[in-house]
Amino acid sequence: MQNSSLLNQVFLIFAETFQKHREDISALLLTSQKYLWLGSDETSTLERLSLVEGNKFAEHQQFRVAEFISLPAPESEEIDIEGLAYADYYLWLVGSHSYKRKKPKSKHTDVKNIQRLATITSEANRYILGRIPLVDGKLFSSCSHPQNPDVQLSAAKLELTDRGNLLMAALADDPHLGCYIKAEIPGKDNGFDIEGMGIYQNRIFLGLRGPVLRGWAVIVEIELEDSTPGLMKLQQIGEQKQEYKKHFLWLNGLGIRDLRIDGEDVLLLAGPTMDLDGPVQVYRWKNGVSAPEDALHKPELVQDIPYGNRDDHAEGITLFNDVTGTPSLLVVYDSPAKNRLVDDSGVIADVFRLE
Repeated sequence: MQNSSLLNQVFLIFAETFQKHREDISALLLTSQKYLWLGSDETSTLERLSLVEGNKFAEHQQFRVAEFISLPAPESEEIDIEGLAYADYYLWLVGSHSYKRKKPKSKHTDVKNIQRLATITSEANRYILGRIPLVDGKLFSSCSHPQNPDVQLSAAKLELTDRGNLLMAALADDPHLGCYIKAEIPGKDNGFDIEGMGIYQNRIFLGLRGPVLRGWAVIVEIELEDSTPGLMKLQQIGEQKQEYKKHFLWLNGLGIRDLRIDGEDVLLLAGPTMDLDGPVQVYRWKNGVSAPEDALHKPELVQDIPYGNRDDHAEGITLFNDVTGTPSLLVVYDSPAKNRLVDDSGVIADVFRLE
């Protein structure tokens, strides 16, 4: 499918040890000095690429999240990183917070596969919502603030609980989302599933792939504060002085696959909640960071993003203006088409003009 807003394509070159995970990139973020940070929904690591040519990122560096934030489960169990954000010398990351249903595999009999479809699991690492100090392209467990030496930056995560973490505990009784959490509905069955993160000042916006409620997508807004070293808790926010706020958005029945703050607007990558190919669209929620509570919002459709036949599912976006010199988005794909794979360790991403 041709798209008139396609500006360019970019080569992402990873180390050969990351070969299979180049096909499950789920989050990305361009930061200063033109570093590209990426997360996979199948690992517990963060990846950093550097701009080496006009349309090529390489020099792959891998960072183990467990070096900076203690994980509740072994590193071999994925965090399912679905969102990355940057604010005030912190790199933020968020796992999907979702339940998972086992899927059929060709090596099994029908009887076995039907049993697999009845198996729902919860993985503790998926409930990581945390921050890691990021200075000059490097991650630290703790360090001095570059502009204010009296301030100490430190890695931390939202406190974990038996239900996952404090956010899941707070949402368990929510009139819109609580029933999905209590029923343990898997993310890909329109269950609770975080797939996008943006930060404006000290407010964190979490985009939900699901549930989509009668066609309306949901963003959960929170603020965090330090509780004990290495841990954070929810602050009370909004007119109701609750631990979170909700925003309801009409995205033509689609869920949120990623989001990015652009000034005071929120850019939304929207796609199917369920296991479908498309449609995939980009929306602009004008003045979204200042949106009132208790309102229904209808963001402006910016453009359609091409998608494939059981492949090329747009999964992550980041503003790319600093590289192209013009308003643009870099888009990465889950299950990329074979013609996007480059040699043994590379994959091709798309750059779209941002209207």
